[in-house]
Amino acid sequence: MRPHDDIAAVDGRLLDELTTIVSAAAAAILAARAGSLEVRAKADLSPVTAADHAAEALILEGLARLLPGMCVVSEEAAGCAPPDRIPGSFVLVDPLDGTRELLAGRDEFTINVALVSGGSPRLGIIAAPAWGVLWRGIVGRGAERLRLAPGAPASGAHERSAIRSRPSPRSGLIAVVSRSHLEPQTQALLARLPIADRRACGSAVKFGQIAEGSADVYPRLSATCEWDVAAGHAVVVAAGGAVVTPEGAPLTYGRVFESFRVPAFVAWGDPSAVSRFDGPAPAQSPLR
Repeated sequence: MRPHDDIAAVDGRLLDELTTIVSAAAAAILAARAGSLEVRAKADLSPVTAADHAAEALILEGLARLLPGMCVVSEEAAGCAPPDRIPGSFVLVDPLDGTRELLAGRDEFTINVALVSGGSPRLGIIAAPAWGVLWRGIVGRGAERLRLAPGAPASGAHERSAIRSRPSPRSGLIAVVSRSHLEPQTQALLARLPIADRRACGSAVKFGQIAEGSADVYPRLSATCEWDVAAGHAVVVAAGGAVVTPEGAPLTYGRVFESFRVPAFVAWGDPSAVSRFDGPAPAQSPLR
């Protein structure tokens, strides 16, 4: 695939090749986890480990081979040398989403890879290495969940299931929320929804749960980065859901002048819920 090709035309072969690259990175993370993680703090005081760097190196090498000349924005590399401009099509990579969960001994960490075209994610892959699970999808073509041993090629999946997000249940919504970033604004939004159950967990596994229909809404009203969101955005939309701003507007990607920040978002399993929800309450009256 040439760099100027339209990513919207991606096919199953490319999805499989990207999945195999992500699977190799998953194996590298687990190998690093079993040894010395060599933890250090980045400029923003967030942790980075040998696992982050090992996964990123494998993914960047694989992408250079598979998509030569394609612009790639990856968390650790972008932190060191952010690109000056972003073309219409590019790749967003988070080589290890949930480093804090990894360091805490939890299994809720992922690898996120998304292909973006025209400001929107078109393809997404989320791998949960410790679970041997991978969610993936192409917008307009559907989404699926794979059971894939880290390091195995995509063809080696021993379970493959098509997934769909679900309509909002009458019994109330299942909300998934960040274990580390549940701030008052998100709490206020949740208080205005018919929530039947709330589950806290780390990383992009929450998008996978929305896409497979085991949860209904994932709000985050604090800032995060595009590489944390884009892959999950693509998988949720491919599965029939929606990922929008709290006001229901589209999310756009490639915001280099905003340091690739996403101010806030809500992932919905049922897109019709977007029109029924009138956005976050005003700050002075969060529970109106």
